[in-house]
Amino acid sequence: MGQIRKQAILSSIVIYIGFFVGFINTWFFIRSGEHAFTPEQYGLTRLFFDVGQLMYAVSAFGVVAVVYKFFPYYKDNLEKKENDLYTWLLLIPMFGFLLVIGGGLLFEPLIIRKFSARSLIFVDYYHWTFLFGFGTLLFSILESFAWSYQKTIYSNFLRETGLRLLTFLLVMLFVFNLIKFDGFIKLFSLMFIVIALLLLYYLKRGGDLHFTFKQSRVTKKFKWKMVALSSYVYGGSLIMILSQVADSIIISSVSENGIKDTGVYNLSSYIANLIQVPQRSIVAVTVAALSIAWKNKNLAEIERLYKRTSINLLLLGLFIFLGVWLNVEDAFDLLNIQGDYKAGLMVVFILGITKLIDAGTGVNGQIIATSIHWRFEFFTGVILILLILPLNYILVKQYGIVGSAYANLISFVVYNSIRYAFLLRKYKLQPFSSKTILALVTGAVAYFISYYLFTDMNGWMGIFLRSSLFSIIFIAAVFALKLTPDAMQLVDVVKKRFGKKGE
Repeated sequence: MGQIRKQAILSSIVIYIGFFVGFINTWFFIRSGEHAFTPEQYGLTRLFFDVGQLMYAVSAFGVVAVVYKFFPYYKDNLEKKENDLYTWLLLIPMFGFLLVIGGGLLFEPLIIRKFSARSLIFVDYYHWTFLFGFGTLLFSILESFAWSYQKTIYSNFLRETGLRLLTFLLVMLFVFNLIKFDGFIKLFSLMFIVIALLLLYYLKRGGDLHFTFKQSRVTKKFKWKMVALSSYVYGGSLIMILSQVADSIIISSVSENGIKDTGVYNLSSYIANLIQVPQRSIVAVTVAALSIAWKNKNLAEIERLYKRTSINLLLLGLFIFLGVWLNVEDAFDLLNIQGDYKAGLMVVFILGITKLIDAGTGVNGQIIATSIHWRFEFFTGVILILLILPLNYILVKQYGIVGSAYANLISFVVYNSIRYAFLLRKYKLQPFSSKTILALVTGAVAYFISYYLFTDMNGWMGIFLRSSLFSIIFIAAVFALKLTPDAMQLVDVVKKRFGKKGE
């Protein structure tokens, strides 16, 4: 786990730097004052991301899963220059995106009819979403190539930090009135294309990316298995992405305030997504290890990764979620955030619980996706979308953005429960232990002590004292109760490095 832990830590640092830049960007999007973005304009930028993800899911044809599953066979049996996997898995999505463009133009009248009443600004810039979607597709495919070589740090930097630095540049141009919103959103649509080209250059320069149209013996042997895998995963990934973006799209089209509510909801979702930062980095470096473990039929290693990622992600998720919830209302006041966004505070709480449940169940989805039962991932995805779409539509119409948060909570609880039960029944794998309960108790105790001791204290001093006490109690308990072996191993690594420097 040493290499995984090292890359996960470095990737987490990179991602948190990105989140810091993203926080600054978000503050400029939602602050009050001169040359400020409106909630509708902020909502449009978030809708670009959701539509871009949907375009990626439709056009990618599930090729990312093929990279993860079959790359070890190409690596072990071919020279890099003979590896034709990347050629086909880049060309096929490009063809898929041409179909997306055709479909998008064909259904444009329907888009105009559904969004004109409540989200006219989206209709005005609809065509620019295709550029954003193409960049999302290209970067995501190249990112999977980088992950297959376990070179996750640079790709994580580009996605989580580089993209936000580009956004910051555009935001500053808008805030200082050097460009109007029309110019801002058009340049915004090109950002993923820019970071995709940077990643392409990095992979080519490192000698990891070669393109050949000559079909290798590995491709000849596995091509129909790869087609079968991509077919099942295509439906599953499409369902998964649709489940992730359905809330914003449905809110924009049916909520009373349209895309304005989308902006409020997405700010709340952004805050809740802080919980998933460690999950992203740990998943990124665990997928390759799981794929190799399945190839070697090493079930003990898979169980170890399952349990270790579960407790680590639960602890990190609790620390972030409870720390944020302690201070979020004060932070809204202190940061001079537009009053409209306070309507999303309850959404932060509900989505935070949802993310915490998803993190605490570990890498169950990745274990299934890299196993011989990867088809099951598709079927669970079907169940998820059959829950999340109607629940979102019904609950948003009845309760607004809070209804969408509840729809996500219900759907993901059922979804993760099914995957948990499958791995338990099929392989006798499950991620929980007595440490799981201790972790939950630790989080609750640290939260309530910190909250009630400083409940009457507001402002920056209140945030500082609550956060400090919470952190001390929580971290001390993790070490005292030995909730995760990675905590002590990390301390040992630091001691050794400082010891060497001392010598």
